[in-house]
Amino acid sequence: MGMVYADIELTNAFDLMKAEAGELPEGDIRRMTVRMLVDSGCGTLAINNNIREQLGLRTREERAMQMADESVVTLDVVGPVELRFENRRSILEAVVLPGNAEPLLGAIPMQDMDVLVDPHRHRLIVNPDHPILAGGLLK
Repeated sequence: MGMVYADIELTNAFDLMKAEAGELPEGDIRRMTVRMLVDSGCGTLAINNNIREQLGLRTREERAMQMADESVVTLDVVGPVELRFENRRSILEAVVLPGNAEPLLGAIPMQDMDVLVDPHRHRLIVNPDHPILAGGLLK
């Protein structure tokens, strides 16, 4: 099928909460758009250390993770981070890959935002069968 990339907006969710409470000016919310590899073989959201620093995300815990080469490494888990793609959003934690590693959009955030890979156009899309878009209620 080939590789699929998507532009995902990432935002420090603590900044969003502070802004909503009137404790942080809207212009000070740390956010950025990141071109991410869509990887349904990855379970979670994986960002690199450069993204973590730009968003000011704090370490919540460390977690042992199995990499694609089957090695096991201990990675920081940071967050919360808000993801946005088109009209969808999700708030979750991310694992931090070392250095400037390629960020990955995994299966859990894809499912939470109800987005799919369009294999014909090699792109990420909002689920066209979503109950709200289809005009119905949850099935």
